[in-house]
Amino acid sequence: MSAALLCPAPVAVAAPLLPLVGAATRVPLVTGGETTYADLDGAASSRALEVVAAAVTEALPRYASVHRGAGWLSQLSTAAYEDARATVAGFVGARADDVAVLTRHTTDALNLLAGCVPDGAAVLVLDVEHHADLLPWQRRRGPVTVLPAAPTVADTLRLLGAELAAAPYALVAVTGASNVTGEALPVEDVVELAHAAGARVVVDGAQLLPHRRFSLAATGADYVALSGHKLYAPFGTGALVGRRDWLDAAPAYLAGGGAVAEVTVEETRWVAAPHRHEGGSPNVLGAVALAAACDALAALPDGALVEHERVLRERLVDGLRELPEVRVLRIWADSGEPTGVVSFTVEGADPGLVAAYLSAEHGIGVRDGRFCAHPLLARLGVPEGALRASVGVGTTSADVDRLLEAVATYLTRGPRAEYAQVAGRWQPVDDPRPLVAGAQRGAGCGPAQHA
Repeated sequence: MSAALLCPAPVAVAAPLLPLVGAATRVPLVTGGETTYADLDGAASSRALEVVAAAVTEALPRYASVHRGAGWLSQLSTAAYEDARATVAGFVGARADDVAVLTRHTTDALNLLAGCVPDGAAVLVLDVEHHADLLPWQRRRGPVTVLPAAPTVADTLRLLGAELAAAPYALVAVTGASNVTGEALPVEDVVELAHAAGARVVVDGAQLLPHRRFSLAATGADYVALSGHKLYAPFGTGALVGRRDWLDAAPAYLAGGGAVAEVTVEETRWVAAPHRHEGGSPNVLGAVALAAACDALAALPDGALVEHERVLRERLVDGLRELPEVRVLRIWADSGEPTGVVSFTVEGADPGLVAAYLSAEHGIGVRDGRFCAHPLLARLGVPEGALRASVGVGTTSADVDRLLEAVATYLTRGPRAEYAQVAGRWQPVDDPRPLVAGAQRGAGCGPAQHA
């Protein structure tokens, strides 16, 4: 291991920017003893902010059915739900005539929008997208073009402009930040190209909004989709925010109570958006949680989050690049500053095995696999997958240093425990650590399916 890893230089960031629930959680090690969990997997699903958990706890005694309820608690819950909608809209800089539909997550929001794009209209998307911003367009009624990104941002924008000039498109779908590398195309440039060609733009904000401030009004983007579970509010609510006309004209996304104005046995009259697409009893507590997270992030001083993540990300990338067997993944040679997401490979090592080792022997949580971005991983030359570490408001410099030291130890000494694949996942052989009741080792999707 290098001297830089043995004796890390002092950094400005030593503490979390915002406190997270369970930040001091202790986990057992397969080698014996226990350690504080280092959660570097927030890009998959983040822990709740303490203020989010407090908001949910406060709302629970007042919880009741929403909309049309005459009871006082129903009125309070309805007000909380609709206030949360307004908070989310404000957080993404919605225009006065935009509408915010509360959904389950980004995937839900983009599937909703896919059903609102006019029938037969074409959608243009890049091959760098998460599956949530690729699969909904492929399955809708209408043509979809998946444009391969060029090696540079400048050339990718030129290709995008040329494609928009060559054929009519109704919508361009673009990631706000890659869930693999944290990189992105400049949204304003994409919007300018799309609008000049008569197309709208939807931004997949799942990996952008936890790391950067964003405004529909300022960028000119037409829609943005987001997930609470990426935004430190893992209570099952996301949102689609944007222009009303397509949402009012489309069939109800989820047919049911609350989405209708009048029902007979022959026909149904639907209400306008947002309620048109929110059939059934909504997730009031999830909405309260999402709003609390939006408020907490919006209250941070200007630039504080960017600087916090910049220090941590640079420390992580610099440390990984000191290890000759490690390759840090990038999409574009000329991209701007990425968000706090870093994917990398370890030469000759199965990423699933390395992830299992980091967890079992060091108490570090990272993601391994293809991150629900299979076309991008294939184009980057790692179709078998990679490792991903992500930093955010709860990450400390000590978390980053633990990961760097653990990877260096893996390269110099190797694992201390024996590992084997169980149902497609690497696990320690004869693992003595107790499992939580009901947990099943090896359950769930294989490494190729991880988001």
